[in-house]
Amino acid sequence: MTINKKLIINWIKKLAWISLAIGLVAVCVNMFLGPHSIAAGGLTGLAIILEYFGLDRATVVLIGNGIVLAVAFFLLGREVFFNTVIGASILPLAVHLVPNIMLVQDPMLSMVAGSVIFGVAISILYANNASSGGTAVPPLVLKKYFGMNPSLGLFLSDGVVVLLSLFVFSIDSFFYAVFSIAITSITMRYIETGMNKKKLVYILSDKNQQITEDILQKIERGVTLVPVIGAYEKLEKHMLMVTLPSSDYKALCDVVNAHDKTAFMITGTVSDVHGEGFTYESGSV
Repeated sequence: MTINKKLIINWIKKLAWISLAIGLVAVCVNMFLGPHSIAAGGLTGLAIILEYFGLDRATVVLIGNGIVLAVAFFLLGREVFFNTVIGASILPLAVHLVPNIMLVQDPMLSMVAGSVIFGVAISILYANNASSGGTAVPPLVLKKYFGMNPSLGLFLSDGVVVLLSLFVFSIDSFFYAVFSIAITSITMRYIETGMNKKKLVYILSDKNQQITEDILQKIERGVTLVPVIGAYEKLEKHMLMVTLPSSDYKALCDVVNAHDKTAFMITGTVSDVHGEGFTYESGSV
């Protein structure tokens, strides 16, 4: 039997990323949110609440994720189960091993820092098609059997946990938990789109040929000619369309200004670009 070394290496890398993410989740729970009784949704939030009644946090996560894995296997199929089993299995151990200490004394600062760390961790898991278990599975069940949007399902499942914290902890802890979910969501959205910003530039000029040549040779970016007709003069022209990283935008402006200082430029910011030169290199498969 031939062993695919590339497949094994990729699997090891994936396992390393998942382990890192789960470690960050445990750090967030044990060092930032838990010490201040901030139950920001999820199974870990429920564990923080139940710890108030004397239950061990890691044990709650272990039992909860065991139930979640059973639900995923029987109701959602093997693919979801295998994508969940690694993170869900590692999380109880990570929560048990990471010291339960108050790293930051100020609850607001601790909530913000912990929420950002949690957002980074969940983003890593999502990037590897993995999950830490907990409340990530119920929304998938609600979608499959009741047609509910996963984001709404996640909001409801996390909302129940946060609402429970209102009856167990103080109202301050409740609002900290609400803000924590918001900050986590913002962090994840920024990682998903904000770190991959590109510029989409439209250029109208009488020096299209010279500008195009410099863009192709000096900046090494593609150019698309778009036929346009001016509403006033009814003359057909060609507009240049260029998509490039933000770091190359100044170089593009310099090229345009060098040939035509009166050129009309429209610049927009786009969140994601797929294709040659962005998601894969020219000539790659």
